[in-house]
Amino acid sequence: MNIFLSSNITSFFFLFLFLLGSSSARTLSSSPSSSSSPYSSTEFYGQTEFSSSDFRLLNRRSLLSCHDSNPYLQINIDSVSASGLSNDQNVTVSVSGVLAPVKSDWIGMISPSYANVTDCAKNEVMYLQTGDTSKLPLLCHYPVKAQYVSNDPDYLDCNNNQCQKSVGGSCLVKTCNGSLTFHVINIRTDIEFVFFTTGFDAPCILTQTKPVSFANPNSPLYGHLSSVDSTGQSMRLTWVSGDQTPQQVQFGNGNQTSQVTTFTQNDMCGSKSITPAKDFGWHDPGYIHTAVMTGLQPSTNYSYKYGSDSVGWSDQIQFRTPPAAGSAELRFLAYGDMGKAPHDASVEHYIQPGSIPVTDAMAQEVASGNANAIFHIGDISYATGFLAEWDFFLQQIGSVASRVSYMTAIGNHERDYTDSGSVYTTTDSGGECGVPYETYFPMPTSAKDKPWYSIEQGPVHFTVISTEHDWNSTSEQVDLALWGHVHNYERMCAVYQNVCMAMPIKDANGTDTYYNKNYSAPVHAVIGMAGFSLDQFPSNASVNSWSLVRISDFGYVRFHATVGELSAELVIANNQTVEDSFRIIKGSTTQKPVGVRNNASPDRFRSCQPLALLGFCLYIWMCVMRESLFWL
Repeated sequence: MNIFLSSNITSFFFLFLFLLGSSSARTLSSSPSSSSSPYSSTEFYGQTEFSSSDFRLLNRRSLLSCHDSNPYLQINIDSVSASGLSNDQNVTVSVSGVLAPVKSDWIGMISPSYANVTDCAKNEVMYLQTGDTSKLPLLCHYPVKAQYVSNDPDYLDCNNNQCQKSVGGSCLVKTCNGSLTFHVINIRTDIEFVFFTTGFDAPCILTQTKPVSFANPNSPLYGHLSSVDSTGQSMRLTWVSGDQTPQQVQFGNGNQTSQVTTFTQNDMCGSKSITPAKDFGWHDPGYIHTAVMTGLQPSTNYSYKYGSDSVGWSDQIQFRTPPAAGSAELRFLAYGDMGKAPHDASVEHYIQPGSIPVTDAMAQEVASGNANAIFHIGDISYATGFLAEWDFFLQQIGSVASRVSYMTAIGNHERDYTDSGSVYTTTDSGGECGVPYETYFPMPTSAKDKPWYSIEQGPVHFTVISTEHDWNSTSEQVDLALWGHVHNYERMCAVYQNVCMAMPIKDANGTDTYYNKNYSAPVHAVIGMAGFSLDQFPSNASVNSWSLVRISDFGYVRFHATVGELSAELVIANNQTVEDSFRIIKGSTTQKPVGVRNNASPDRFRSCQPLALLGFCLYIWMCVMRESLFWL
C-alpha cells in the first residue's frame, strides 16, 4: 500500500507517498525451486519464504500415537480464577509425573479447545502453497503458540521432582515436574493446553488440560482510533467483542452507537482452493464494532470508553484529536513492516522481534505529546492466514492506537493471494485477501477492496494507494505512491532515474538539509524497520551515489511538519537515540516534480503530476521496486 502526504497552506505543500510492495525486489535470483529450503525469514519475488522455526512446519507433521502408559502424568493450569481467564494475564502451565524428561517435550496452546489436533493426511493440498512439497500427514489445526518444556531450566535435570513410590524409605519411582508461563489474551473462545512429545517434527499427544474459558468472552477490547476526514472534528473508534449487539462509545458530552460487522471462513480466499485462512489457520474473529465520535475540536484532549452495560465497559482512555487541515504544525510517526511478538517465551506462527520495543518507544512518544498521529504503511500484523494473531497484534498496539489517530495502508501480507484479484499472484496473505485488514482497520476509503484514500492533517496531505491493486495510469487510483517492504533504513538524495538531482547541505547544526527552491526530484527514504527481522545491506554491493545513509536497526521515523519545513528523525527503539536526521525546506517551484521507478518507463509512474502546481513532493520509499534491486 502507498501513502501520499501533502500540505496546502497558501503555496505550501508537503506530500508523502507510502507504498508497500507485495514481493521484494531484493531478488538476487528467481524464485526458489521446490527443492530449495522454503523456511527463511526473507521475502522473495513471487513467493513468501517462511520462518526457520520448526513450529511453523508443525501443521505439516505426522501426529503419532505416544502409547504412553505412565499413570502419573498430569498437566494443570494455575493462576486462573474461578470465574475464568481475565482479558490479559499470564498463566502457569505445569506438567508433573514425567518419568523421563526429554528436550522434545513441548506444550501447545490450542484455541478453541474442541479444535482437531489429530492427523489430517488428506489435506496436503492446502499446504503445498507454503512451499512444502513433502508427502507428510498434517495436523488439522494450528496451535496458537507453543513452548518446549526445557524452557524451565530445572526440567531436564529433574531438579523439581517427587517420589511416586517408595519402599523402606527408598524411592523406587521418581517423577519430574516442569512449568512454563504463557501470556494469554481474550480471544473469546475457550482454550486448552496440550502436552506433546517428540518435538515439532513428529508430535504426539501425552495428555491435555480441560478447557478453560475467559471470564467474559464478550468483553469490548482492542479499541483503536482513526481519522475519517481532514477536519479533526470526527474520530472513528473500532473495537472487538464476542457480542454482536450494538454497543456504544461515550466521549466528552456525547455518545454514539456502534455499527457491527464480522467475517467468516467463506469470506477468505479459496473459491478454487482451500487456504490457511479458510481452514487450519481460521479463528473466529468475534464481532468488530465501529462508531464515529463527532462534534470534536481539532488538537484537543478528550476521553472515551466503549462497551455496554450488558458486556461491560473499557477503561476510560485519554486521546487527542489531530490538527485540522491547513493548521500550521503536525507531529507524526511513520513506519512499515511491524507485526507482533509474544510477551512470553513462546514460538508462534510469525514473530517480528523488533515490534515490541518499537511499540513501547512510540508509547512514550504518544504519552509525552510528541505525536499527533501514526501512519503504519503496510504489512500490519503478519497474521497471514492465522486469524488469532490479529487479536494479539491489536492488543500490542493498544498503547498507541487507542490514543492518537492510527492510519494504515494495505500491504502484500494483507492482500495478495492467487486468484484473489490482486495484481501479484503470490500467496503472501495466507488467504486473507484483505478482508480481516479492512474489517479491523476501516479507513476513509470509497468502498471495500478499494483501500486507497487521501486525508489532510495540519500542513500535510496524505494520499494512500495500494500496490496490490491496479495502479497504472489508467486505473482509478492516484499516481503517486510510497512503498514499504525492505526491513531497514536507507536515505537517499533527491533522485530521478538513478541520478542525484539535488544533494543535501549541512546546516549550522550539521543536519542534512534539502533546499527545494528549484525542485526536480523527490527525496527517498526506506523506513521498513519497525519489527520484522532486519535486512542487512549486502557487503559485496557498491554504494550508489544516491544512497546517503544506511542503518539496519529497529525503530521508526519521527516527523515534524510546519508551513515551511519538514524535519525527520530516525529513532532507534531500544535506546530512543536519533541515528539520522534530515530537513526539507520549502521553496518556490519552477519545475514539475517527477518520481520514476528504477528501470521503469516514466509514463508508468509519474509521482506528482496532478499536484505539480502545488510545487513540493516528498517521496518516501518503504521498499525497492519489484523489477530491480534498487540499492545494489
